[in-house]
Amino acid sequence: MKLSITKRTNVRKSDTLNVRREGNVPAILYSAGQEPVEVVISGPELQAMLRNVKPGRLSTTIIDLNDENGVVKALVKDIQYEPTTYKVIHIDFQKLNEQDKVRVKVPIEFIGSADCSGIKLGGFLRPIIRYVNVECLPKDIPSFFELSVADLGMRQSKRIKDLMFPQGVRSLTKVDEVAVVIAKR
Repeated sequence: MKLSITKRTNVRKSDTLNVRREGNVPAILYSAGQEPVEVVISGPELQAMLRNVKPGRLSTTIIDLNDENGVVKALVKDIQYEPTTYKVIHIDFQKLNEQDKVRVKVPIEFIGSADCSGIKLGGFLRPIIRYVNVECLPKDIPSFFELSVADLGMRQSKRIKDLMFPQGVRSLTKVDEVAVVIAKR
């Protein structure tokens, strides 16, 4: 994913409103040990990028931010929406350094529910945890975790420890926590 950014010099409230009136989005680029940088992102370019991101995976998507100094790799750390129109009004980015570990929320996708005997007997899939907090290097960030529920019966569950963590990825969520249960209606 790529986005073009331009540095903002004026950061008054009226300047921010003018940026939004032009259809663009104000943002901040944070990096460790440096001052935050106020930037502007093209609104249509951002919308096009967001349409290509699968639901729930924005937190694990590495974005190339292009500016006059070159390309910076970053993660979206926070995104703010207009409450009534759900239009993006502000984004916080975290600059990635290849040697520094980052903390990321990785989504869990539950597969095999069509073959699950507990669901066939009238139960339903009840996700307890939808995201797992992990710590890893930027190159090791998984886009999602798969958790098969095909072998679960009624009132059975799977825990975080049942996920397959790639090498270099450490769970910050307790591994004994229940991730999903087949509940009785």
